[in-house]
Amino acid sequence: MSKIKVKQSINYFTLSMMNVVAIVNLANLSVSAKHGFSGLFYLIAGSIFFFIPLALISAELATGWPQRGGVYIWVREALGENLGFLAIWLQWIENVIWYPTALSFAVTSFAYIFNPTLSQNKLFIMIAIMVIFWAATIVNFFGMELSSWISTISAIFGTLIPGIAIISLGCIWFFLDKPSQISFTFDSFIPKINDISQFALLSGVLMSLSGLEMTATHASEVKTPQKTFPLAMLISSVIIISVVSLGSLSIASVIPADKIELAAGPIIALSFFFQSFNLPNLTPLIAALLTVGALGMISTWTIGPIKGMYATSEHGDLPIFMQKTNKYGVPTTLLIIQAIIVSILSLLFLYMPTISSSYWMLFNLTAHLYQIMYILMFISALVLRYKKPNIARGYKIPLKNIGIWFVSLLGIFGTGFAIIVGYFPTTRIHGISTFFFEIFLIGGTILFCVIPFIIRYFRNDKWLEHFKKNNK
Repeated sequence: MSKIKVKQSINYFTLSMMNVVAIVNLANLSVSAKHGFSGLFYLIAGSIFFFIPLALISAELATGWPQRGGVYIWVREALGENLGFLAIWLQWIENVIWYPTALSFAVTSFAYIFNPTLSQNKLFIMIAIMVIFWAATIVNFFGMELSSWISTISAIFGTLIPGIAIISLGCIWFFLDKPSQISFTFDSFIPKINDISQFALLSGVLMSLSGLEMTATHASEVKTPQKTFPLAMLISSVIIISVVSLGSLSIASVIPADKIELAAGPIIALSFFFQSFNLPNLTPLIAALLTVGALGMISTWTIGPIKGMYATSEHGDLPIFMQKTNKYGVPTTLLIIQAIIVSILSLLFLYMPTISSSYWMLFNLTAHLYQIMYILMFISALVLRYKKPNIARGYKIPLKNIGIWFVSLLGIFGTGFAIIVGYFPTTRIHGISTFFFEIFLIGGTILFCVIPFIIRYFRNDKWLEHFKKNNK
C-alpha cells in the first residue's frame, strides 16, 4: 500500500510544544506532591524508565506506520488482531475511567469561585461530573471545530497561566524563606524502601507522564525526524519534568502530605499563597481559569480516543450498532456509551469516604489499564524490528537492534514495576480498606481487559460489510 505524502512542516520547537501541551496536566500535580521532595526522585526515575523510552518508541512506530489508528495499528502489525484491538480498547477505556477524576478537579476548582466548602460535598461533585460530561458529549456531536477552538483557549488560560502562577508563587515562597512542609535534604529525596507501599504512587506519577504516543502520530509531518525527534524529546522532557516537579513541590511546600486533596491540591495551594500574600481576591479568578482549563481538556479528549476506537471499524472489529455516526461524521453511539460509563463511575464519589479516595481509586485503575497498553506497545516495537525490518522509518532508535532492545526493556521494566507496586494500597490515602482496594483494582483490570476479547468473539463479516457500505 502506497503512503500518502504529506508536507513536513513541524520543526523541533513546534513538536516540543505539542508534547508539553499533551502531557502537562495540573490536575496530576497533587499525585507527585503526595511524595514531598521524593516526588522529584520518582519523576526522574519515571523519565528514565518510562517517559524517554515512550518518546523514542512512539517516534519510531509513528514514522513507520503513520496510518490512522496509532497504537491499534502498531500492536496489530506486531502481535496480531486480538492484541491490537485490546491495545486500542485500553487506550479508550482508560480515558473513560479517567474522566471522572479530571472532572472532579474541574468541579472542586469551580467550587472555589463561589463556595469552597462545596469542594468536599460528594453529592455536588457527582452531579456536577455527570452534567458537565453529558454537556461535553453533546458539544462533540457537532464535530471537532468547536471542540478544537475550546481546547486552544483553555490551554492558554486554563493551564499555562495557572501553571506559571503556582510555580512562581512557590519559588517566591522558597526564596523568602517561608515555613515549608517539606525538607530539601538528600534523605528526604530518596524514598524509604522498607515498605513497598511507599512506591504505590509511582503508578500515578507515570500516569502524569503518559500520552506522548498521541503527538507521535504527527511524525510523518516532522522535518528531518532523525534529528528533530531526539532534540524535541530532550527539550520537551526538560520542560515537562520542570513544570511537573516545580508545581508539585509548590503544593507540597505549603500543604502537609496527609492533607493534600488529590482533586483539589492545586487550587488549595494557590488559595493559601494568595491568602499569605494578602491577595485573597485572586483565588476566585484563578479558580475560574483552572475550571476553564479542565473543561477545555475534557471537551477535546471526549472525542479524541473515540476516533481511535472507531478506526477499528475499517478492519471489521467494531459491532454494527457502535459504528453509527451523524452527519458530522461523529461516532454518536460510542459517545453515548462513553457518557453512560462515566456516569456510573461517578457514583463512586458518592459512596467512597472521601473525595481523595474516590479520585485515587479511579486514577489508579486508569493508570493500570494505560500501562498494560504501554507494555504491549513496547513489546510491539521490539517485535516489529524483526518482523517488519524493511518498513521505512523516518526515525529509528540508534544502535540498531541493541538500541531497540535496550529502550524497549527499559520501558517494559519501568512500566511493569509501576503496575506491580500499584496494587499495594498507599498508606497516604486514607479511608480505603485494603480488601476493597484490591477487589476494585484487580476486578476492574480483569473486567476491562476481558471485554474486548468478548467483542472479538462475536465478530463477524457483517461488521466489515456494514462499514464498507456506509463509507463508499
